[in-house]
Amino acid sequence: MICLQTPYEMTAEIARRFRQIRRRKKITIREVSIRSGVPYSTVRRFESTGEIALLSFVKIVSVIGEDREIERLLSERPVSIEEVIRGERS
Repeated sequence: MICLQTPYEMTAEIARRFRQIRRRKKITIREVSIRSGVPYSTVRRFESTGEIALLSFVKIVSVIGEDREIERLLSERPVSIEEVIRGERS
């Protein structure tokens, strides 16, 4: 699969989506910080720049209830229809 975004564009898009979900669920940055244990400044920096440590990212995503998406991120998927038919995974 070819990706047309740079890593910086991807992280900015992920941060934008996080902020959108957080706001839709009416959760403040302060609440995310308190519930996750991630400093307020780190959450703010993530939302504005897309930069965050992976562990902190997992913690804040869990607070907004999207941790299942992280689990699916690198889950094993069949590569071909033949693998699906045989029940194989790579």
